[in-house]
Amino acid sequence: MNKKTIWLLSLLFTGICTFGCTENREPKAKYVFYFIGDGMGVSHISLAEVFSNNALSFTQFPVFGLVTTQSASNIITESSAAGTALATGEKTTNSMLGTRPDSTHLRSMAYPIHEAGYAVGIVSSVTIDHATPAAFYANAYSRSDYYHIAQQLPQTGFAFFGGGGFVHPTGRNNDRPSVYESITDAGYTVARGAGSYQLKKEGAKKMFYTQAQGVESDLPYAIDRKEGDLSLPMVVEAAIDFLYDPKGKGFFLMSEGGKIDWASHSNDAKTTILEVLDFSDAVALAIAFYHKHPRQTLIVVTSDHETGGLSLGYTGGYDMYFDALASQTASIDADRASTEDVRRSNREARIGWTSGSHTGTMVPIFAIGAGSSNFGGKMDNTDIPKKICAAMGIAF
Repeated sequence: MNKKTIWLLSLLFTGICTFGCTENREPKAKYVFYFIGDGMGVSHISLAEVFSNNALSFTQFPVFGLVTTQSASNIITESSAAGTALATGEKTTNSMLGTRPDSTHLRSMAYPIHEAGYAVGIVSSVTIDHATPAAFYANAYSRSDYYHIAQQLPQTGFAFFGGGGFVHPTGRNNDRPSVYESITDAGYTVARGAGSYQLKKEGAKKMFYTQAQGVESDLPYAIDRKEGDLSLPMVVEAAIDFLYDPKGKGFFLMSEGGKIDWASHSNDAKTTILEVLDFSDAVALAIAFYHKHPRQTLIVVTSDHETGGLSLGYTGGYDMYFDALASQTASIDADRASTEDVRRSNREARIGWTSGSHTGTMVPIFAIGAGSSNFGGKMDNTDIPKKICAAMGIAF
């Protein structure tokens, strides 16, 4: 065999190897959805599926794992410490937000993603200065320092914020400059309600999308929703609409179903179930997007912790009686007088609760799409943002 033949065979072999390796390499995630069901444990998911007699959108994902949730200070975490872990990849002490236990600042994954040229969106069904959404853009020694947290939002330059408003938009004593003034000064378009969003989205460079004028709070529970109210699926749909640019680098969207946790703190089973189903509907919108861009999209669905010690079963017996929940038409929070009736219907339905707070159990994680194979098995909550950034090819 002469030298020319050897050279040609070598070149051909190299080309085949290069082509094969390129074809088998998993593509980078260009569009990333990070869903966090606050307080949502495996029992929450099971209860919602049994109640609705349908599988939730994300439980059909091919990749499943379990996530440990303890904070730097406690076996049982609270939301700001868990949010910090899910956003920064590091543990902190309960009640601290975006800082280490020694008070030095941490950096959310959203910042290097933004700096790499991706559009970034942060969405929640609770106020946007609450623990989980705030962990993706703010640093505070106390999660309750709402005004200080909110004033960091316009400095981010992130493309889209949506959902609830702010706890103290003009400070705890209503004596500070409005956060909304800071937002508009930073170039954000503020849309209040669905009609306002449709009118203002064209030409807007950055968007803050929240409830109608005069409603300064979280989004209402699904069970309490009235005509004109926003829902988590509506805000997620708007975020996808705003962030997607076929000529752009891509986007990262964190969406929190925050009121699963609140309903579980109240041990309000029907309200909890409907919040999980609403969260599933929001994920379904991401799945529809995934089907249009399957090789470029990653969807990750998880939780920050379990709330309530929820169980399918109360006292003895092997049956559940969901008819006992039929008469409930409002949440405990909306109608305090119904508290005992709600608790009684829980017991009659055979739905149990062990706590009005969080528990330390592992929570589930589901994934599909580009880079999803790295989310199977057992992991810590600090691993998740690192795995997402790795799937995007971003150093973090």
